[in-house]
Order: sequence, then C-alpha cells, then structure tokens
Amino acid sequence: MVLSGRLFERGLSYVGTDYLSYPLWDKYIEFEYSQQEWSRLAQIYTRILQIPIQQLDRYYGSFKELSASRPLLELRTVEENAAAAAIVTGQEGGERPTDGDEAPNPEVAVLSEAEELEKYLAVREAMYKKAKEFDVKIHDFETAIRRPYFHVKPLDDLQLGNWHRYLDFIDKANDFDRTVKLYERCLIACANYPEYWIRYVQCMETAGSMEVANDALGRATQIFVKRQPEIHIFAARFKEQMGDIPGARAEYEFLCTELAPGLLDAIIKHANMEHRMGSSESAMSIFETAIATEKAKEQSQSLPLLYIQYSRFLQLAAGNADRAREVLNEALELLPFSKTLLEVAIHLESRSLGSKQIEYLDSVVEKMLNPKPDGSYELSAADREEISSIFLEFVDIFGDIHAIKKAEFRHRQLFQPHKSSSESKKRSLDGIASDKTKVAKTYTTAPAAVSPAQSGMSAYPNGQAQWGAGYAQQSQSWQQPPAQQAPQMQPQQWPGYGQQGGYAPYPGYGNYGHPQQPANTTQQQGYGGYGQGYPPQAFAQQNYGQPAPAAYTAPQQQAAAPQYYPGYY
Repeated sequence: MVLSGRLFERGLSYVGTDYLSYPLWDKYIEFEYSQQEWSRLAQIYTRILQIPIQQLDRYYGSFKELSASRPLLELRTVEENAAAAAIVTGQEGGERPTDGDEAPNPEVAVLSEAEELEKYLAVREAMYKKAKEFDVKIHDFETAIRRPYFHVKPLDDLQLGNWHRYLDFIDKANDFDRTVKLYERCLIACANYPEYWIRYVQCMETAGSMEVANDALGRATQIFVKRQPEIHIFAARFKEQMGDIPGARAEYEFLCTELAPGLLDAIIKHANMEHRMGSSESAMSIFETAIATEKAKEQSQSLPLLYIQYSRFLQLAAGNADRAREVLNEALELLPFSKTLLEVAIHLESRSLGSKQIEYLDSVVEKMLNPKPDGSYELSAADREEISSIFLEFVDIFGDIHAIKKAEFRHRQLFQPHKSSSESKKRSLDGIASDKTKVAKTYTTAPAAVSPAQSGMSAYPNGQAQWGAGYAQQSQSWQQPPAQQAPQMQPQQWPGYGQQGGYAPYPGYGNYGHPQQPANTTQQQGYGGYGQGYPPQAFAQQNYGQPAPAAYTAPQQQAAAPQYYPGYY
C-alpha cells in the first residue's frame, strides 16, 4: 500500500497543480478512503484546497462532509495531535504561580473539541477562498484551452492567442512555480511553435533561473523544433549574449550549411556578429561566400537582396562607400533588370559625396526601358514607368541640364498617356453638362477679357503635339490642376532592404508621375525646338476677388466646348 501511495505522489509532483488534474486526485482519494486512512485523506483535501483546479467546490464540500462524520482526532495527523496534547499538558502541569501572579484559567487556555474543530475548519476555509479567488481569474483562460494535449495538427489562432494571454497573466502574478508549471503545460500543446519556447527561455532568464532557461533552449533546438531556423537564430543571439561566442558561431554555421543554406536573415546576423567581435574581414567573407553560393544556382531570389545588404554593410558598417558602389555595379551587370537593385543604386548615389554615376545609371535605365530583340520587355509597364520617374527625379537634383533634357525626353516618349477615341467621346458626353456649369460659373464669378493667348489655344488645340522634341514636350500638361489634387510625395520602401534601418528613404521614389507644375505659368523660351510661329500659351488664373469694372457675359458657344489638352485627362 505504501508503494501505491508513492506512485500517486510521483504523478502529483508532475501534474498535481494542473487545472484538469482532478481525475488523478479523485483516484488518490478513492485509494485512501479504501484504506480507511482518515488523517491521510484529510491531508489530501487540505492540499487540494490550496490549488485552483477544476471542481474545487466539490472537493470543499466533500471535505466538510468528512470533517462532520469523523472526530477531529482521526482527521489530524500524529504530529498535529501530539502538538495539541503538548499544549494541554503544558497548561495543566505548569508551575504554580507565585504571589502577585494571576493563575491561568484552564477554561480559557484550553479549547474544547468543538472549538478545535472550528479552528481546524477555518484554516481550510481560508485556503479554499484564496484558491477560489484565483480560480475565478483563470477560468476563462482554462475553458478556452480546447486541446491540452500534443497533436501534429496545427492549433487555430484563437487557441494560440489564448495561450499568449494566459502566459501574460501568469507572468504578472510573480509566482515562479506556477509560471514554470504553466509554461510546461503550454509546451505540451504548442511544442511545434518556436515562439513559445523563445518566450519560456526569456521568462526564465528574466527570473534569474538560467538552468531552466538553458534546459528549455536545449530541448527546443535539439528535439522539438530543431528543424526550424527561427529557434537557431534565437539560440545564436542568446549564446552570444551569455558570452558563448563559439556556441553562437556553431548555430549560425549549422543554419547556413545544413538547415537553411542561403537564409538571408542568418547570413546578415552572422556577419553583424563577426563585425561586433571586431572582425570586419570575417563579416565580408561571410557575405562574399553567400553571394558566390547563390550565383552558382540557376535561379536565386535572394541574390539581389544579398548584394543590397552587402553594399549596406560596406557603406554603413565598414565605411567603404567606393566598395559598396562597386558591389552594386557588379550586381547590376549580373542582374540588369532588377528594379530593386537600381533603386538602391540610385539611393546610394544620392547619399554619397563627390561625383555621381549619372551616365552609368542612365545606361542601366536605358537598358531596362528598351525592349528585347523580340520586342518583349523584362519588366511591366508600371515598373518601367516607375524606374524612369525615380531616375528623372534623381537626375533633376544631381544632373546637369543636358542629362535632365535627355531623361525627360525619354520619359515622355515612352510613357506619354494616350486615350482612345471612344474614351474621349465618352468623357465628353459624360462631362459636358458639368463642364458647362463650371465654365459658366467661372466667367460669371471672375469675368476677364479673353487674352490673345487664349485665342491661340482655341486656334491650335493640338499645337502641343507639333512642338519639337526636348523642352517643348515638358509643357504638355500645363493646365494647372486644383491645389488639393497635387500628388503627395511618399518614400519608396524596398522589400527586405529599407526596413533594416540605416538608410533614410529617398523622398519621392516611386511617386514621380507627370512633371510638377511650374511656379510661374508664363512659357519660357525653349531649347530651339519650340516653334516660333506659335504665340506663347498663357493660362488665365481664376480671380476670386471683386469682379473687374468691365462687365462681361460668357459666350454660350465657349461654355459648350471647353478646351481639353491631350495627355492631361
């Protein structure tokens, strides 16, 4: 019988505080009841009443029934009975009091059996209330756990989120034993999820229990999630923090050679660790080895990002901007149609001091924008237009007037918007009523004389299409739009690159649409391609002040036929 009791105690040492441990407690109670061991049975109830488990109310009711059916002498342990007898003996057989001392009153000092029982029950009731109070707090978390056992089938998001919230709650309770028990319970159901192992290790580290933290990390990396890169990256960082540099290197080497060759995150973190250790050469060697490995593959999606990260490292960590430029040039020669690489190269040039590689970048842009011999394109039309816009903004800041003219001419030749005749007719029919109202309102609220330039616009509605190349094409869409429709310049984010930090995004990338409206609407003299026979095109500004003294009535025919400039709508 002693052996059976030890087996129960062994099981309870592992799961006795679990919320669903009541079946094991029931079996233990059943066993002790069959042995008529009333004191041991009362001890079991006392232990249960201190634990917030399911069916706690039932156990408290059973304990009160037991205490009512058996005498207190049978419920207390041998030690408790001996201590109570010693108190009584000390009161009855004590020394007689001397003169001036008050004799003890046996009726007051010695409690009756009923009072002893009441005191005994009051202690257990306080235990029950405290456990019940905690049970109310964790009840929702416990009832949301639908699968407390392990299964290869993934858990749903609701259960995963419930485990995280439950762990958040228990972390704040500052009860180390309960925290360890709950994490171990969680890792039964969530054994295949690295984030819970990582959280367990970090929690034990914060609590100062490095032995438990190292044990959990070893189980994760060697048994349960050993094929998942995330846990090995965390292990490398953790070991580096603990001063185990060889162990951290071993984790990175295992990742890069066996588990996940070419994993960008592991390569970057390994190189950065070597740089922190004071070995920039080792860091550069890691990048170069990874690039050589990826170049040997027929297709590699990570190769452009490797080049980008290597150039970032050279520029920001090693302080070698020239070498960073060489790396990007090499990447563009190898991957001439990589939009991301070109954006990074332009960004690097915008931040570097000294002369810019404008001619080289212009040649790269030219190659990306031109079709292949069979007439097809490597990039989509939207990507080509975005590349041209980025380069156009870059060259507008850093290039000379000839480079600007060349870039603008190419952009307008390739990406000038065109509308079909059916779309134009639909636009005219749908908007003619509103256009009449707008024009009439304009002439009514802000009358002004018709300028010769406006007459010229009516005479030559398509005159802009006849202008020569160069500067003249820049004036294609100079009908000034409303101020609220001005395009907002947003920074261009590069996938896998810009979010690493270190580079401030170059303002305006990817949002260079049509050329910005000039501050002065008066047409300047062109480069020579501008036809001198046409009058300069001026645009009447709306006047929101008081109307001019000369009255003017808007002609109906002009209101019915508003002018539209090709390429603006």
